[in-house]
Amino acid sequence: MNLLFAIDDNVTQQLMTTLLSIKINSSAEKYSVYVIQDKKLRETEKIKSFCQKLGMHYHPVIIEDDQFDSAPTTDRYPKTIYYRLLAYKYLTKNVKRILYLDIDILVINDLKPLYSLDLKDYWYAAASHTSLDVTDDLNKLRLGNYEAESYYNSGVILMDLMAIREHVKAEDIFSYINKRGRTLLLPDQDILNGLYGQNIMKISDEIYNYDARMNPFYFAKSNGAWNIDWVIDNTAILHFCGRDKPWRPEYKERFSGLYKHYQHRAKNINKIISL
Repeated sequence: MNLLFAIDDNVTQQLMTTLLSIKINSSAEKYSVYVIQDKKLRETEKIKSFCQKLGMHYHPVIIEDDQFDSAPTTDRYPKTIYYRLLAYKYLTKNVKRILYLDIDILVINDLKPLYSLDLKDYWYAAASHTSLDVTDDLNKLRLGNYEAESYYNSGVILMDLMAIREHVKAEDIFSYINKRGRTLLLPDQDILNGLYGQNIMKISDEIYNYDARMNPFYFAKSNGAWNIDWVIDNTAILHFCGRDKPWRPEYKERFSGLYKHYQHRAKNINKIISL
């Protein structure tokens, strides 16, 4: 299983927490962890050692160009968020499929069914959270892509790199940024949807991209079926979207204790005898 992350020095512990949750709860025999970064991470050796202890192979991917220097960024959306869009440029050609994950994610059930998904003629697979709100048509209007089935969250993306290498071009992305830069609210996510939304296979968010902020809405949408027991038994990916993050001491939302449990185990990896 090829896993892709794009991070900076501020979230290395969060990366390790996510990796531990994947190792404990997924059934793949081998894992290759590709981490895109602006420059070599300060805790590279710690990450490498951590991966070795989990039986994972760590592959740092250091970006040495300035292609996204003029792209819209904020403290919440650093330049590294764009790297997933052109990941195929920085990965070796023998990597044909990869699963991109944000680091504010906890995996609590097997990722293998998602990773093994038949993409058919799609280039990507991703989940939409628009069933929880009413912004779908507004996003299509804002981004100018009426062919897309929905507006997709870019925190979990299964990528067919063979198709992407053939069709996705850097100049198209830069042109889109120049044309719509001021209208991009969630820059990389907007670009993904605006340019390639019609090439994304829709997957279930309640399984593969459960927005941890939206418990009441999931519960209501399912007429009470998707309660916490259902989530623990069925959901593969908990995504802690938004500004409030579960590694912060003040975070008290549902699943905060679950995240802090994995965080604690990741910090004490040397005490884990077997997984």
